Amino acid sequence: MASAHSYTLSIIFISLVVLTTLTRIWLGNRHIGFVQKHRNQVPKAFSKDISLDAHQKAADYTAAKTKLVIAEGIVQAALLLTFTLGGGLHWIDFVWRELMPEHEMFRGALVILSALIISGIIDTPFDYYKTFVIDEHFGFNKMTRGMFIGDMIKQSILGVVLGAPILFAALWLMESAGEYWWLYLWAVWSVFNLLVLAIYPTFIAPLFNKFTPLTDEALKARIEALLAKCGFKSQGLFVMDGSARSSHGNAYFTGFGKSKRVVFFDTLLDRLNTDEIEAVLAHELGHFKHKHVIKRIVMMFSISFLGLALLGFLKDQNWFFLGLGVNDMSSYMALVLFLLVSPVFLFVLRPIMANYSRKNEFEADSYAASHSSAKHLVTSLVKLYRDNASTLTPDPLHSAFYDSHPPASIRIAKLAIK
Repeated sequence: MASAHSYTLSIIFISLVVLTTLTRIWLGNRHIGFVQKHRNQVPKAFSKDISLDAHQKAADYTAAKTKLVIAEGIVQAALLLTFTLGGGLHWIDFVWRELMPEHEMFRGALVILSALIISGIIDTPFDYYKTFVIDEHFGFNKMTRGMFIGDMIKQSILGVVLGAPILFAALWLMESAGEYWWLYLWAVWSVFNLLVLAIYPTFIAPLFNKFTPLTDEALKARIEALLAKCGFKSQGLFVMDGSARSSHGNAYFTGFGKSKRVVFFDTLLDRLNTDEIEAVLAHELGHFKHKHVIKRIVMMFSISFLGLALLGFLKDQNWFFLGLGVNDMSSYMALVLFLLVSPVFLFVLRPIMANYSRKNEFEADSYAASHSSAKHLVTSLVKLYRDNASTLTPDPLHSAFYDSHPPASIRIAKLAIK
């Protein structure tokens, strides 16, 4: 019976990997074709503010990024099959079993770390190409190769510092906490994530960027008045040196609870006037007032609860291991297999999650229009679309699958009637 189940799982898994990869390629090529088809005419709603040259630049930038995403998706699918049915994880496990036959927990951590390192090595050339070829060509990259390597080192160290405790906690609970280990792990994982959200603004983000208090007193007074009007309390208003790495601009809230901060990219402050900055901030406040962050956290915790409950069942099923190319059952192998293959099974949920995110953006836009100025939010968005080379003509189906923000034409049209 186990062999029949394992064979069925293998067939389903291979089919899903192939199907999702082909779907990604098809959607990507649709997107490129649609954008290039509309490359030579600026949409009427934007024709007064965005030149044909800027529109064509956005089209070419979008096409270049999408081609890279397609190539990366193919390589990642091949790596996934190599790790699983290709025997890659089994071989890594064999090597560490030979080196550390008596220390299963440490061996398991090293197996998982080895898989992550290999994945990181495979992903690095794509990150490098995106930064130093595509972004460099289109004039967005400000990062040096030294900064790129430095960020990689810091991210790796941070990953070990934050990841090692939760990984060892997971492996220990899986082995020692009995039937409901997954419920205890879910509680630990939830607390861990809340802790990271709380410490991120103060301890993690400054490792990669410089944050300085906002010094423009007139702008500061305007923003503080808006925050008070909307009932938002923050730990401060900060400017981030985004220009050190990229010329893209943005603004965001970060942190959780009392550790919330309002952060502006310096590039954003350079491009927008005071009215537009206030409108962008009002949009971000809309996310806060509609409790989008809290809802996302609840959603994340709900999904992790269901996922860990499922892992609690699969951990003891021999067919789960055999069906994914692993002969020896172990807690750490169950964990790494589940983490690797679950995105393939969840791909079908992408349009649902993207639609939910776009709904949140419309709600935040509506809030901004009622608490600031729809006109100024429109002008700020148009500047951001232009300066970030964001396409104005995405393929509708590709957008439905991937875009967390509504297409520019739809978003602007909604704001125009506010």
